[in-house]
Amino acid sequence: QVQLEESGGVSVQAGGALRLSCVASGNTPSIQCMAWFRQTPGKEREGVAAIGVDGSTSYADSVKGRFTISKDNAKKTLYLQMNSLKQEDTAMYYCAATTTVVVWPLSHSDYHYWGQGTQVTVSS
Repeated sequence: QVQLEESGGVSVQAGGALRLSCVASGNTPSIQCMAWFRQTPGKEREGVAAIGVDGSTSYADSVKGRFTISKDNAKKTLYLQMNSLKQEDTAMYYCAATTTVVVWPLSHSDYHYWGQGTQVTVSS
């Protein structure tokens, strides 16, 4: 079992920057991939960025060049640095992890462990 807890979501103005954190606990050595997803009411959960155990990364086209995913293995913490924020980045952001091999890193169906979410609101 893996437990995840996100933090860092706040309200920010467009053009600003924000860093989300996700602390993992439990059977963390078994984690194969971690990711950030986001969701707005009425829409499907969208994969934002993912990072594998080997450090390889994947990004949604909508955030490439603006968001950076990273992890600190010693602190068991996943990060999402978000720069040049836009109003359309407003969403509930979720941290996710899986202990199995991932085929599609940005597909929510590949992940088995989820945090409770942290709200990011970008205003004009």
